Amino acid sequence: MGASATFNIPAFEQFAVDSGMALAGLNGIALLQSATKYGGSCNLGNVKIRREWRTLSKAQRKSYIKAVQCLQAKPSKLEDGVAAGSKTLFDDFVYVHMMATTFIHFTGNFLIWHRNFIHVYEKELNACGYKDALPYWEWGYDVEAPHLSPIFDGSDTSMSGDGEFVPGGPLVLQIPGNTEPIVLAKGTGGGCVTTGPFANMTVRLGPITQPDPTADNPRCLKRDLNADAGKRFSSFRNTTNLIVNSPTIEYFRTTMEGDAAYVPDSLGVHGGGHFMISGDPGSDAFISPGDPAFYLHHAQVDRVYWIWQMLDFEKRQGVFGTNTMLNYPPSENTTVEDTVDVGHLGGPIKIKNLMSTIGQNGSPLCYIYL
Repeated sequence: MGASATFNIPAFEQFAVDSGMALAGLNGIALLQSATKYGGSCNLGNVKIRREWRTLSKAQRKSYIKAVQCLQAKPSKLEDGVAAGSKTLFDDFVYVHMMATTFIHFTGNFLIWHRNFIHVYEKELNACGYKDALPYWEWGYDVEAPHLSPIFDGSDTSMSGDGEFVPGGPLVLQIPGNTEPIVLAKGTGGGCVTTGPFANMTVRLGPITQPDPTADNPRCLKRDLNADAGKRFSSFRNTTNLIVNSPTIEYFRTTMEGDAAYVPDSLGVHGGGHFMISGDPGSDAFISPGDPAFYLHHAQVDRVYWIWQMLDFEKRQGVFGTNTMLNYPPSENTTVEDTVDVGHLGGPIKIKNLMSTIGQNGSPLCYIYL
């Protein structure tokens, strides 16, 4: 892999790319770059540090899990009658994502909308007593055997385990823009999650194919952990190549999302991570935040975006795309003057004010990734 004259990225040996050493190095460069870019009230003394799940102590993991369970116990903030299936504050996040889905995927605001979404979620976790920053899931560690990951091993310090094994065939995905389906090998689960802190969790909203996906539809959390999705689309090599080989936001965002007009027959690292989890609600783009692992996955999505931005920060303040999924129906181009919000949970805020995670340009954000 060659060096980039524009971004001053070192050349990495293939071993370093495939092992994650290169990605760790890029994260280190991003940290160095961020040191001179603090703004507003955000500084080295108060910045939150988002860390990979397996680097947290057992006490930190348990504190995070307890805060998620707190959200699942708090009542919904929605007005009565809006969504019968949103019983809790945790459900409210699922509802907001579900209602926004076609305006926040394969769109110009995809990265910033989700950055804000998980930031608001993090604030609610803090309100539940969690003292640390939102952790992330480095997919590359787990692509060979996600069921062995400390995130999914079913222990009391995990996000619960795989679903019970259900025999079946491959997972056939009809991805918009592709003429042929993407076929993934059968996962290792498929049924209800029976181990770990979320074994007794109730999923209520969706699926989106229901006549009324906002209705109360209580069921178990299901997972179907899938190594094939990870190995093909979310490996260290996939992620590193995305960062290094994307000179513009156009190529970065479309490649990350697996836009068929740019990268046919790809889920992108974003879709690959989602289908490593799979199941219900994990396989449903509308209600995937109903799986607590969603937020660790999207913190990693944001981390990859943050690294890419920090490698050439001044030139990476833009957006690319329109305001509708794959521009259907046709809509205006997204601009940094547009706003994003999380429905009744917060907003609106201009996209340009969320470009920095460390307080520049009026950003309310104050975090980095380690």
